[in-house]
Amino acid sequence: MKYRTIGSDPARRREVSVIALGAMLMGSRTDEKTSFAVLDRYVEAGGTFIDTSDNYAFWEDGGQGGQSEELLGRWRRSRGIGDEIVIATKLGARPLAAGTSYVDNPEGLSAKVIRESSERSRERLGVDRLDLLYAHIDDPTVPQRETVEAFAALVAEGTVGLLGVSNQAAWRVERARAIAAASELPGYEVLQYAHSHLRPRTDVPDDMFPDGSLGHAGPDLLTYLRAEPGLTMVAYSPLLKGAYVRPDRLPSDFDHPGTPPRLAALHDVARETGATVNQVVLAWQLGGSLPIVPLVGASSVAQLEESLAAADLELTPDQRSRLDAAH
Repeated sequence: MKYRTIGSDPARRREVSVIALGAMLMGSRTDEKTSFAVLDRYVEAGGTFIDTSDNYAFWEDGGQGGQSEELLGRWRRSRGIGDEIVIATKLGARPLAAGTSYVDNPEGLSAKVIRESSERSRERLGVDRLDLLYAHIDDPTVPQRETVEAFAALVAEGTVGLLGVSNQAAWRVERARAIAAASELPGYEVLQYAHSHLRPRTDVPDDMFPDGSLGHAGPDLLTYLRAEPGLTMVAYSPLLKGAYVRPDRLPSDFDHPGTPPRLAALHDVARETGATVNQVVLAWQLGGSLPIVPLVGASSVAQLEESLAAADLELTPDQRSRLDAAH
């Protein structure tokens, strides 16, 4: 395994494995025995960066979530896991009532929610401090200063280490970071967005983002990441939920003329390297010029092993150039 540093403040930055493990479906769709086996193998292989959220996985049982954090708490206690493993969680998108969703009934990002939800996450995970806490979605009903100051208060109290943000427009991220900087408060240092080799249309509206998806890392966010050396991006859904292996799973927003040539380039490089297409996608992210940590899910140890092997796959400059240029 290889490692990189996230965060810029010497007192709070952490070294993490270059491949993060997503625990979204652990404790719900993925049973406890399998989840523990995947987590154990990840740590055995040198993995140190696990990702979850307080709302995972509310859609599985029509509840409010919490199953993933609870499972990670049980796993930590049973294995004697300490602060050598960085566990990131998120708040803001937990449904306020069972049977609802974050689209129409989210907990949001008020100061009250941030404090209370972070406390519940610490209880479920069984930790005194959340290593990395994200604002999961935006909340335009709350002044950004209130959100920024509420997150910063948790850092000052020592119950949160690093701060991150997900699924927000780049200008909103910059505005929040500017508010924090002007007040000499800790701000967002880790960005979590969907990112893969295939590029989606970002103008396709959905229930949550009527002006087009804000979940994908588009050119504006990638440019911002390049301009701010203290930031790191955690790329969720890098393997498009299995769509590189099962093209029928490819979401409709990837159905455009740019997809076939990028797929062809991936398959060419996979044949040349003897690696799988999934491994080429991850290696392309890992070896690029931007600070990207792929966040992979795994419902079996075999799936995890395939992803972990990507950390040792070195693409040649020519291969990387062809992957970058395909369109």
